[in-house]
Amino acid sequence: MPPRPAPILLPDLAATEALAATLASRARPGDAILLEGPLGAGKTAFARAFLRAAAGDPALEVPSPSFTLVQAYDTSLGPIHHFDLWRLSGPEALAELGWEDARDGIVLVEWPDRLGALRPADALTLTLAHGDGDARRAALSGWDDRRQAAA
Repeated sequence: MPPRPAPILLPDLAATEALAATLASRARPGDAILLEGPLGAGKTAFARAFLRAAAGDPALEVPSPSFTLVQAYDTSLGPIHHFDLWRLSGPEALAELGWEDARDGIVLVEWPDRLGALRPADALTLTLAHGDGDARRAALSGWDDRRQAAA
């Protein structure tokens, strides 16, 4: 069993955004970033900051894909698809959302438990949890060769 990742304290939204920018600088086509955690833990805030950093545009409009299920963005890293699978019952619906084509670029996935067997084994998983006030706790697993200095 691999060691449990050390927790990262994110005292505020700025710390979450800084972590997202660091990870965006290390991402490359074919990567999957899986965002786990309860409602309100900061998954969408992280995804928004990641996309803004990848696009080099701090004002980029990044709506939550809760209703559309997926939003696509053209960035300097190539295409990034932001999936919110909250309303999905399972992996069967991913084909019609363009999952296979999206995997050529970078995918950000909220609620990755809905991926089932399609969950990429080489993904970076970011697990977020509520802390005190605006603080969040995070843990990273995967990308052993690229995430070391992110924490």
